Amino acid sequence: METIIGQPDGAAGAAPEDLIKDTTAETFATDVLEASTQAPVIVDFWAPWCGPCKQLTPILEKVVKGARGAVRMVKINIDENQQIAAQLRIQSIPAVFAFKNGQPVDGFMGAVPESQVRAFVERLTGDLGPSPVDQILEQASMLFESGDVAQAAQAYGAVLQEDPTNASAIGGLAKCYIKTGDLERAQQTLALAPPEAKSDPAIQSAEAALKLGEQANDAGDIAPLQQKVDANPKDHQARFDLAMALNAGGDREGAVRELLEIVRRDRAWNDEAARKQLLTLFEAFGPTDEVTLSGRRQLSSILFS
Repeated sequence: METIIGQPDGAAGAAPEDLIKDTTAETFATDVLEASTQAPVIVDFWAPWCGPCKQLTPILEKVVKGARGAVRMVKINIDENQQIAAQLRIQSIPAVFAFKNGQPVDGFMGAVPESQVRAFVERLTGDLGPSPVDQILEQASMLFESGDVAQAAQAYGAVLQEDPTNASAIGGLAKCYIKTGDLERAQQTLALAPPEAKSDPAIQSAEAALKLGEQANDAGDIAPLQQKVDANPKDHQARFDLAMALNAGGDREGAVRELLEIVRRDRAWNDEAARKQLLTLFEAFGPTDEVTLSGRRQLSSILFS
């Protein structure tokens, strides 16, 4: 599948040139104090040698851009502007201050996750609502669910052009490749995820889907497997293979049903392979999927009966 990486109309990234800027001691009064009479200004104190700063600054920039002009951001290198750092009594970095009407009104120190940065900005501006990137991701998910995999891939690609480490976009694009059978490209896409994103639900879901896609290649045809199960209901391996073939064919409910039957008959079979495979399916389907919710309820009923 060819993925067109481009930014559709209305995508994130359209920000005024002065929305995020670097400043110095000489321009601090203009860029921060005076500018904060028009809109809140977030000041990011950093230094080239500061590792946590390199993690925090991109998150700050992302949230500020997502605020679409409701807030501005100024970056100050404390190695080159020690006087300002001393005046504000900054003892460690990263340090972030928010200014309104020429006065500091809020702040925090240390690298924090995006959710906390977003909450910090919303205390200054009010509810930001969904960001343009979030809107594209939602649209991409809807396109994927409706079967328009090519358009979904294009939307995910647009987000990655804006934010190459976006876990939701990486996972979504990987699933698009899996859907078309291009498992190699899916694996290459997942390799783009930074280490800290490995635990993200979107990445884990895509990895589970990739594992299922790889297993589907060896699943076999449904009809002969169904015949083997009908002839010998205790043939758990045939039933397991049937579940994989059903899932590969799009019958997710059928796949879950056959795996649950194995657990019901012999939960310890093959080192609990059926139960583990169910968990892989649920992870690939997503935590809010109806098949996942129903399957988890049935699995719990069997295990704790």
